[in-house]
Amino acid sequence: MPPAPTTRPISILVSAMGGEGGGVLTEWIVSAAQRADLPVQGTSIPGVAQRTGATTYYIELWPEPWPMLNGLRPVFGLGPSPGDVDVVMATELVEAGRCCERGFVSPERTTLIAATRRVFATSEKSAMGDGRFDAARVMRALREMPRRALLVEGAAAEGQALNAVMLGRLAASGDLPIPEEALRAAIAAGVAPEANLRAFEAGLAMTEAKPAAPPPATATRPALPALLRQAAETLPPEVLVVADIALPRLTHYQNASYAQLWLSRLRPVLEADSAAGGGHRLSAETARQLTLWMAYEDVIKVAVHKASATRFAEIRSEVRAKPGEPLAVTEHMKPGWEEVASLLPPRLGRRLLAWAERTDRLGQGVSMRVESTSISGFLRLFLLARLRPWRPFTMRWAEEQADIDAWLARIIRAAARGDHALAQEIATLPRLLKGYAETHRRGLRGFRAVMQGAVDPALAGPPGDALAPGRVARAREAALADPDHALLRDLLGKPA
Repeated sequence: MPPAPTTRPISILVSAMGGEGGGVLTEWIVSAAQRADLPVQGTSIPGVAQRTGATTYYIELWPEPWPMLNGLRPVFGLGPSPGDVDVVMATELVEAGRCCERGFVSPERTTLIAATRRVFATSEKSAMGDGRFDAARVMRALREMPRRALLVEGAAAEGQALNAVMLGRLAASGDLPIPEEALRAAIAAGVAPEANLRAFEAGLAMTEAKPAAPPPATATRPALPALLRQAAETLPPEVLVVADIALPRLTHYQNASYAQLWLSRLRPVLEADSAAGGGHRLSAETARQLTLWMAYEDVIKVAVHKASATRFAEIRSEVRAKPGEPLAVTEHMKPGWEEVASLLPPRLGRRLLAWAERTDRLGQGVSMRVESTSISGFLRLFLLARLRPWRPFTMRWAEEQADIDAWLARIIRAAARGDHALAQEIATLPRLLKGYAETHRRGLRGFRAVMQGAVDPALAGPPGDALAPGRVARAREAALADPDHALLRDLLGKPA
């Protein structure tokens, strides 16, 4: 009997979320390997649904066809081992990061094929502050840890079946001992073969993106609208990168005058920052938080988003609807008295909220199902979105603008007296604010408690208190850690 072959199996780990086609991708690879007469085995470990966990698929295949094994049968593993995976495929950025964290990606062996798009986890969306994972940190890991990284940018796969694009990327990598025709035949035998084959060819045609050359030092910024041109001429680079996002966003949110207000509000902070020297870290953080706060979430903003053509196009792409194919979208809403009061003039809105509190109706809402693709449903959202000119006359607007001005005044006061570390901590406090209705009320309670219980005492004390920034930071973290703010109350109740 001839000696047994010394070749080892090729291992492929697929990390995907529910509904993203990870199982179909695994079936394509297994079916194509069988068509090429290669020994293959595929297994799966189901995760938790609804984005709180991923489903893991694991494939091992022998790179030599059955006739070359002379009757021998490979023994395949049922799951991946750290440091022993040849190809890792992840359909989402943080899932790719998890594979790196668990040791499945190694610089000696692994080719990583990963989509750079984000699908936020429940923990990220429900966090009191900004609960998002640090995408930049994950990207560094994806480029440094594998032997080779083949990334699928979001724009490159837009409108395509992502699992088929990634299969094409794998085929082009040269790490798969399966002929392209066998892969095409496996796709053609499944569902939606035409669309999936187009996506496969798109992935097959992808090449490594070369880093863009930096612009020459003498290059000038392209022609900008008046506001952006003003920002380019007056703002330092650290703040200008925020302005390039903030000004278009606020113009879309309300109008150009509102975007101009952003520049006006930021100017005193810039002046205090420049007087202190040492860069514009405070101004950059204030600019970022001010942008998010001025574009606060309200029912008008939600309606603008839900009625936008871009959103309907994204939904059609996600469900892979063909051109001309009917599509029904049902919005599940539960408006309450807070949403109604937020759209009224301040005096009427406060009276309505007081009545709702007296009658114990404040937390109540009316469950609604609105089919936004129907004429009546779309018109309801469209008319609500058209209330943007009314926004400055509403109770919510008056309250938000007053809180913004009070927050900025405290930042400027701390910076003017030389307490830059304290000013920096005050600038980060809007992280506590998000959403609307009960979510917004909880965050606002925490924000005001930290301002009154930690910031105001610090500003009332002598300048230069080295402990004050730490007290504010601990109060902020306590508010973020507990939506009921029991930790915050305990902390603020203790002597400094």
